Amino acid sequence: MQVRQARYSKEEHARRGAELYEKQVRPQVEAGNHGKIVAIDVDSADFELADELLPAANRLLSRRPDAQIWFVRIGHRGVHRFGLGST
Repeated sequence: MQVRQARYSKEEHARRGAELYEKQVRPQVEAGNHGKIVAIDVDSADFELADELLPAANRLLSRRPDAQIWFVRIGHRGVHRFGLGST
């Protein structure tokens, strides 16, 4: 198993990922994909869309083995939810 090293601080990684999503990726994927996961390489802006986190990451890594991946769930503030939420 290859171990990838982080190239950015957590803050820089998050900033780059969020910026790429808002400016380049979101306009391409938002319509009709609510709740799906987007895996974005913060260096190349290459991305993958999937229903689950691992398939998105694996497909992106198959093309870009050294990807620095930022995940977004379309239409949500976070990728995962804790607790039951409001009912």
